Formats: sequence, C-alpha cells, structure tokens
Amino acid sequence: MASSDVNVENTNIKTASGVSLDEHQKTIVGSVLDLFAGRPSLKKLQLWDDNGVFQDPITKAEGRKQYEPQWYGLQTAFSEIERLHHEVTDAGNPIKMDLKTRYVVKGIGKEQTISSKIQIYLDKSTGKITEVQDKWDGKLPDSSFTNIFRQLNSVTVPAFVSVPKNDEEDAKRGNQ
Repeated sequence: MASSDVNVENTNIKTASGVSLDEHQKTIVGSVLDLFAGRPSLKKLQLWDDNGVFQDPITKAEGRKQYEPQWYGLQTAFSEIERLHHEVTDAGNPIKMDLKTRYVVKGIGKEQTISSKIQIYLDKSTGKITEVQDKWDGKLPDSSFTNIFRQLNSVTVPAFVSVPKNDEEDAKRGNQ
C-alpha cells in the first residue's frame, strides 16, 4: 500500500546520518507519525496486523479492538498535539525512531512534553505492523503492579472511545 493510498500526512521523514528507508518503510513511519499526532484513519490502521500490539507506559493494547481506540482516543483526550522532533535512527526490524511530542490535555489545558524511543516491528512476509513500542524516556514499565493498570487501560479505553465503522464515518470526523 503506497502512502498516497493511505493518505499519510507526514511524508517528510527525517533520518539519522547513514539511515535510509525504502518506500514501504517511509509509508509505515509516516503513518505512525500521523497516529502519534492524533491523525488516525481506518486506512492507516490497515497497515497493522489484526493481532498487532501497541504499548507505552500507560497501556498495552493487544489486537485491533484494543489498539484502534488508543489512537482515536488521542483526538478525544488532547486539544493540541505538536511534534517537536523526530528522527529515524535505525531502518532495521524494528525500525527505531526518536520522537518528542507536546500534548495539551482537553478541558484543563495541562501541557506535557514526552520524549520517546519508538520501535516499529513489521511482519517480514506481509509488511504489516505487528507491534509499536513507545518507550517514554527510553523505558517501558516491567513491574506486575504497573502492568495490571496497563492492561486495565487497554480494556477500558475501547469502552469509551468509538472507532469509525467505515471510511465515510472516518471522513466525517475529519480523518483521511
């Protein structure tokens, strides 16, 4: 699937010296940058494997029914999302990227800047995303206590955040 078919908005992918991405990797990275910017779409999420995983320090979403609402939830939770910096540092599998993003929480106006180490894992045969890890300050929690809350979040967010059922519904929300 080419980036034009998916309507990837982030096409100017910055790479570290010596790092080069092929067209498919550029589409994948651009789509992931769009997701982190609160710009999801059903087409972008078709680049993900149905059993894919998204994890960050506050959630571990496994499977399409859990990870799609996580991305659509950014539009619900934040009034502003601004990418301050990104750079792909490794074009292997996983694709590794540094990302710095500023978020403003809706309603209360609280501002938070998060520096992340992103890892994007791809299925070698299908080219689909099997996992995205968002390591804030380079870390994911590994305590069983914290993991209970991450699992709870992955189940409760889908209960409160709806995912569009088709492209028309997606477009009505302003997604491409």
